[in-house]
Formats: sequence, C-alpha cells, structure tokens
Amino acid sequence: MEERVANISTKETRLDPQINKDKSKIYFFIVAIVALLATNVYFYVKYKSSGEKLYTLTLQKEKLQIEIDRIEAELDNIDRQNIQGLPQGVLYQQKQAREIIANLRAALEDNTITDSQIQLANSQLESLKGNVSNLLTEVNDLKFQNELLKRENSELQGTVKETSNKVQKLANDNSALNQKVIIASSLKVSNIFINGVEQKKNGSLEIETRAKRADKLQIKFSIVDNPLARKGKKVVYARIIDPQGNLIAASNDVFYVHGDKSQYTFKESINFTNNGEEYQLLWNDTNKLRKGAYTVLLYTDNAIMGRGSVVLK
Repeated sequence: MEERVANISTKETRLDPQINKDKSKIYFFIVAIVALLATNVYFYVKYKSSGEKLYTLTLQKEKLQIEIDRIEAELDNIDRQNIQGLPQGVLYQQKQAREIIANLRAALEDNTITDSQIQLANSQLESLKGNVSNLLTEVNDLKFQNELLKRENSELQGTVKETSNKVQKLANDNSALNQKVIIASSLKVSNIFINGVEQKKNGSLEIETRAKRADKLQIKFSIVDNPLARKGKKVVYARIIDPQGNLIAASNDVFYVHGDKSQYTFKESINFTNNGEEYQLLWNDTNKLRKGAYTVLLYTDNAIMGRGSVVLK
C-alpha cells in the first residue's frame, strides 16, 4: 500500500511542471491580447482626435475669411464714396488696414497654420475691426464737413475764371471717379457654402461628408447688392485647392486678375440680377475626391468675389 501511494505521488510530481508550463502560455497570450487591444484603442483615439482637430481648424479659418471679407467690403465702401480731401492720416490708416488684411489672408492660406496662429489671427482681426470702425467714423465726419463746404461754395458768387477752374476740376474728378467706379463695381460674395454631394440616379443631390461617397463639390453662394455693378451675364472662375495644397487646373486654362495671369479649375456663366439671388455651381473632379480640406476661390470681372472650404472625412 505504501508503495502504491509513493507511485501516485511520483506521477503527480511529474505532471506539475507540464501544468505550470501550460498556465504560463495562457498568461502570455492573455497579456499579448490585452496589449494589442490597448494599441488599437490608442491609435483609434489618436486618429479621431486628429480628424476632429482638423475639422475645427478649418471652420475657424473659414469664419476668419468671412470676417475679413466683411471688413474689406467696408473699406471698399469708403473708396466708393469718393470723398475729397481725406487727410494723409486717414489714407495711411486705409493702406495699413489693407496690408493687415493681405497678411491675414496669406497666413490663412497656409495649410500648416496652427491653432495658436489662428488665435493670434483672431486677435489681429478684432484689433482691425476696431481700427476700421474708428476709420469709418472719421470718414463720415469728413463727409459731413465736405457737404457743408459744398453748400457754402454753391452760395458763393464767383468770377468766370473761377467757374472755368471749377468746371475743369470737376472734369478731372469725374475722370478719377470713373476709375474708382470700375473697382467699386466689382462683385463680392455675401454667403458661400461648400458641400460634398452624391448625385442620385434620379438626378437629385444629397449632401455627403465622406470623400468616398461624394461625387462632386457643390458651391452655393449669393452676391452682395452693388448699385454700381452691371446686371447681366457674368463669367465666374473657380480655383480649387486640394487637401495637399495644390491648385487643380490645366496649364492652358487661364484668366486675368488685376492684369495678372492666373490658372483656374473651371468656369461657368451666371445671370447677375443684383437682387440677392443664390447661385449654385457643381464641380466633378476627374480623380476621386480625397479626405481633407478643399478650398474654393471665386473670381469675376478680374477680381476675387470670395472663398469657402469644406472638409471631407
């Protein structure tokens, strides 16, 4: 009996190392699976956070562009009034404001702009809005003073020579005004929306935020009323920047902006009615749309109308 017990004990002793070895393998596989799951969760969270950050940054850039366009429209309105005798200080403020606008536009067109740079641009924009508001106040005061001076001049009796000089001056002023009217009559976009869309079999369009499902880019916009602009047919040129920052254009598709030659992605004619009508343009890339931000710039009458962007996931 004692010999049988001893044999069983010896057999169990031989089995224990094998059992321990199997347990070690199980623990190893459990640890490996947990590590793999943790790695997948980490990369998923990182990718999602990066996409949301890019989407937020693009919206902030678009909001800044809209505010810049509004401020520039106010400066254009000052020029449109053709107020005579503006002091050099006021003219300098106008020039400085336009230089700030140009710098802000250049910064926002940089695809590598960071969130901190966006915040700095916001601060500069707020300061610019205050400066332009003060500038408008000064211009309105000068306009009122000029109106008073005109009334006084109309009541004064002058000689034939003085009258002749005034007529000549008026002719010169009209010539300068005609040049400014050409600039002031340019069209500006008041609202612009860029969407990815999928075209259904029945021809209807459905907004799609995913690049792999979107067939085209939809560009919807309205134009600011401008009493100096001529109604009728207008050719709108579109320049589209892809997510890598490259202009999508053929080498022989060119137009002119303030006398300088530029390439365009596509062009389309619209009927400008000058009553706030909304327009729609559709663009189909010869290649498949990709993930990322697409920027669209619209031009007509040799000047920029406005811009917008969309992020496709």
